[in-house]
Amino acid sequence: MDKNGIEKILRLVSENKLSVENALDKLRSLPFEDIGFATIDHHRSLRCGFPEVIFCPGKSIEQITEIFSRLLEGGGNILATRADEKIFQSLKSKFSDVQFNPIAKTITLRQQPADLSTGTVGVICAGTSDLPIAEEARQTLEIMDQRTETFYDVGVAGLHRLLGHSEKLMKMNVLIVVAGMEGALPSVVGGLVSVPVIAVPTSVGYGASFNGLAALLGMLNSCAANVTVVNIDNGFSAGYVAALINKLAK
Repeated sequence: MDKNGIEKILRLVSENKLSVENALDKLRSLPFEDIGFATIDHHRSLRCGFPEVIFCPGKSIEQITEIFSRLLEGGGNILATRADEKIFQSLKSKFSDVQFNPIAKTITLRQQPADLSTGTVGVICAGTSDLPIAEEARQTLEIMDQRTETFYDVGVAGLHRLLGHSEKLMKMNVLIVVAGMEGALPSVVGGLVSVPVIAVPTSVGYGASFNGLAALLGMLNSCAANVTVVNIDNGFSAGYVAALINKLAK
């Protein structure tokens, strides 16, 4: 349950439109709910700005469905990451409004009307092979009500493609830059703009890329002071952090 949901319950009680007993029933699962195999954090939206997110790997479809159902009762928007078609079809049979992005491997369900941010977060992707991570970041941003603009397949192998978007890039409040191989793109972008750049190394590359370690180390050693780095293939965290920054931007 988010801040608006609690305010609504308190307002109804103050207006004598909801009994104290019924209000207690609605709030009974706060701040968390133990369902045996998981402990659902119903206060996370109040503390962190967005409800608990479901990371699907390692969980059974039954477990994912039960967690999804309990989060649904809280009234907030729901995001599940690293999902597949089988998980989606199972959820779709029970929750008809769920949406699946097969590239990002995300499942979303919106219960709250969109309240889009004033500023925009740009999502930059070096190559088409990096799209799954870039799309995971974009889906995270959008379910968190952030305006987004994408700049895909603009890696350093053809730098003119990136430079063609320079004017737009300078208007973004935050930029997410997703790249594999040697991970050079965030440094280039960082040298073009005066806003935070969140670098996301991907596991895309040949043998000596070491499943993204080369890109990670390259990004950590960026000489652009406005570049910060999340973990390999972690588009979700990049999107989440960018949303928090964009909410604070004027």
